[in-house]
Amino acid sequence: MEKEHLEKLRYPIGKYEVPEPITDEHLKKWISVLEKLPQRLENAVSGLTEEQLETPYRPEGWTVRQLIHHISDSHHNSYVRFKWGLTEENPLIKAYFEKQWSELFDSKSAPVQMSLDHLKAVHAKLVYLLKGLTKEQLERTFVHPEGNVKSTLAENIGRYAWHSNHHFAHLQNLIEREGW
Repeated sequence: MEKEHLEKLRYPIGKYEVPEPITDEHLKKWISVLEKLPQRLENAVSGLTEEQLETPYRPEGWTVRQLIHHISDSHHNSYVRFKWGLTEENPLIKAYFEKQWSELFDSKSAPVQMSLDHLKAVHAKLVYLLKGLTKEQLERTFVHPEGNVKSTLAENIGRYAWHSNHHFAHLQNLIEREGW
């Protein structure tokens, strides 16, 4: 496959870009994406067979099963990062090795329903928290250790809305390509 086609499979909606400024409309839209993601994912995978769940969404990519477990793991970490950002002064957050996590036994074999149920709970708590944040709280920051990148909580809402849409597009594109 040519490089450009692989890049489109890898980043079907493009890479995350922080709008300047972040408006109330951005925040409302992003929180809505987070609120709807668990149901969208469940609807998308509910009829898939075990064989389909073992299909990579792109060459050298994760299987559908690993993808669902990754989203759950990632958004669980994100929830904790929001809490750190709200309760500590510009904390250095903990990164995790998502590729290694995707190779663990649970990511490769556990029923996807476990992560779908986990996502429902995490997103219910996350969305409830995010809807109650003040402008001042949205400007609180944390630092990601990969590159020492400082991020506001508002930017992180957008990042995880993008992450939601990014991986949903992987799943949706695979389903369409395969005619499932």
